[in-house]
Amino acid sequence: MSQDDKKIRAAVHRALESSGMSRRNFLRLSGGGALMAGATASGLLVSRPARAVPTSAHIVIVGAGAAGLASASRLSRELDGARITIIDRQEAHYYQPGLTLVASGLWGADKVTDRNARYLPSDVEWIHDMVAEYDPDNNRVVTEDGRTVEYDYLLVTTGLQINYSDIEGMSRDLIGQHGIGCVYDRPDVALATWQAIDRFTTEGGVGLFTRAPGAIKCAGAPLKMTMLTENRLNERGTRDRAEMHYLPPAKSLFSQPDIHDFLTEHLPGRGIQIDWDHPLKAIDPGARTATFATPEGDRTLEYDFIHVVPPMSAPDALRNSPLAAPAESKFAGWLEVDQYELQHLRYANVFGAGDVNGVPIGKTSASVKAQVPVAVENLVQTIQDKENTARYNGYTSCPLITQVGRAILLEFDYDLKMIPSFPIITPYEPRWTSWLMKDYLLLPAYRAMLRGRI
Repeated sequence: MSQDDKKIRAAVHRALESSGMSRRNFLRLSGGGALMAGATASGLLVSRPARAVPTSAHIVIVGAGAAGLASASRLSRELDGARITIIDRQEAHYYQPGLTLVASGLWGADKVTDRNARYLPSDVEWIHDMVAEYDPDNNRVVTEDGRTVEYDYLLVTTGLQINYSDIEGMSRDLIGQHGIGCVYDRPDVALATWQAIDRFTTEGGVGLFTRAPGAIKCAGAPLKMTMLTENRLNERGTRDRAEMHYLPPAKSLFSQPDIHDFLTEHLPGRGIQIDWDHPLKAIDPGARTATFATPEGDRTLEYDFIHVVPPMSAPDALRNSPLAAPAESKFAGWLEVDQYELQHLRYANVFGAGDVNGVPIGKTSASVKAQVPVAVENLVQTIQDKENTARYNGYTSCPLITQVGRAILLEFDYDLKMIPSFPIITPYEPRWTSWLMKDYLLLPAYRAMLRGRI
């Protein structure tokens, strides 16, 4: 650790101590929704059983991302005698909240790259495959390799799917080339995005920053990339060489109304033009043009750098299954769960946690942290033929980075009401304390979550 890093960490500890909060308590609360035995957080309550619940049930978890690993850790501890199986081919584990820091040149890709095996309890069976078919009427799933896996209870934690092909001319392979960036997906993609931003902030030109319509992972990420890129231009003394546009698909910048209002003034105040109602339709990498489907018709813009945010959905296997919400639902294609209990609306032995859930808000790691204890607690209560008592209130969180060294810690619920875990930190203006939490403290908290400790 460098001397600068040591000084910054010491400053974090002093700030926490002055607020009367220990680092340990911060890790338990950071990101919000840390549901603990006998305690409430963000208005939620989950009780932890005094002893493990005996059962011979077979529980299948689909997906070994943050929600899947955290769920496996909790179920392994809270059940005695259960057979727990997790299905996922992915060996690597990516700390996705850190991808914006990789894509802005602040972290290396290795810092956000880990291994799923490090967090999976030893008594959990791991099937290295992907689910191709859900058959909830017969309590089974079928993997891509043709293996049928039966279950008593199913926990769906697949995360979401990034649909590059929904944008004509776009593919993952283009990221880092032709001035194209995208912060989502994987560390190598984020690193390639930084290389494109590095060139843009050195040379200048026209920068376009898009946001896909519909539900996406971390809705703050496109805004973070916009503001961090503008900050980089200022740092390098090249801001006057760049023209910047933020292009939302509708007339909203953020779902929380106070932050929408803040950004509506803040972005233009930094010389970033907002082009409302501009969903990205197509891209021509060779010509460096992007076409947007505006209410007045298609509009094509030239660019030197473009940050592409593709549309996202539940994985195809799930959205084409009986578990998906029907077409007439506002959550069509996503896992159809009760938004508070996280239990499937039609299949009582199926639960969901994480990005795959069809709920009004909450596709962030902080939401995973709040959802997993609820889904696990209600699943355990269902095993015992008890009434579900755990509730998820829609908690989500976003450290909205406005520049290097400043961020706004946003925490709100289904009602879009701010519910700060740290009352000393205002959620309405950028603070260095929120930045330090993002840069130094949230990763340890995330790892503790994976092990079911918070």
